[in-house]
Amino acid sequence: MDISGASAIVTGGASGIGAASARLLAKRGAKVVVADLQADKGEALAKEIGGAFCKVDVTNTDDIINAVEMAKSMGPVRVLVNSAGIGWAQRTVGKDGSYDSAANLDAFKKVIAINLIGSFDCIRIAATAMSTTEPLANGERGAIVNIASVAAFDGQIGQASYSASKGGVVGMTLPVARDLAAIGVRVNTVAPGLIDTPIYGEGDNSEAFKANLQKGVLFPQRLGTAEELASMVVECITNSYMNAESIRVDGGIRMQPK
Repeated sequence: MDISGASAIVTGGASGIGAASARLLAKRGAKVVVADLQADKGEALAKEIGGAFCKVDVTNTDDIINAVEMAKSMGPVRVLVNSAGIGWAQRTVGKDGSYDSAANLDAFKKVIAINLIGSFDCIRIAATAMSTTEPLANGERGAIVNIASVAAFDGQIGQASYSASKGGVVGMTLPVARDLAAIGVRVNTVAPGLIDTPIYGEGDNSEAFKANLQKGVLFPQRLGTAEELASMVVECITNSYMNAESIRVDGGIRMQPK
């Protein structure tokens, strides 16, 4: 699918995989709406890539509609990258046997609300806009890529909420792709492994921590980069025969229980 001159929405686009995807989409000629809560980083990136910034909380439908309307003003809406998400880790049962020490239910709900429900809300709103976009010669109107995680398959101790949210994203990929085939929109999911981002900090302690993490990666034995993930995201968008797939990009790692 040719995305030159088309508009794209990237949620969580101000940093990490989202930012790398926004840069690569812009390089391929798309007009990108950086949809994020981080205004400073988002505005700077939008200026860098010739796009636009829209402040978006993916749990707020009105924010999502604003981003899609902004994209419509920039070009035909053909791309959505769902990269917004949060993590959370807590054991299901506390150590003291009291009900109060059990996992925080509100935290569980928040992770699901952002990572899973937020992703679906973005899909349904963006796909609605895509349904009115003039189809390309082969009938394509657009493509959607969700960012999940290998935690969808190899969830570790304490990752119940995160794994459930990402597993939900993987689980809805096929049925939504089947649904949106009627309007010529493809849906794929990319599941990153361990990616080198600023979350790990800097300095000797950070490097030692990352060196320990990467021991489980088969080859190349290192953490992945945001650019490597973005490459797969853009491939899923531009390769017109990629549809209804969930793809691990993880160097072959299989996460251990902890």
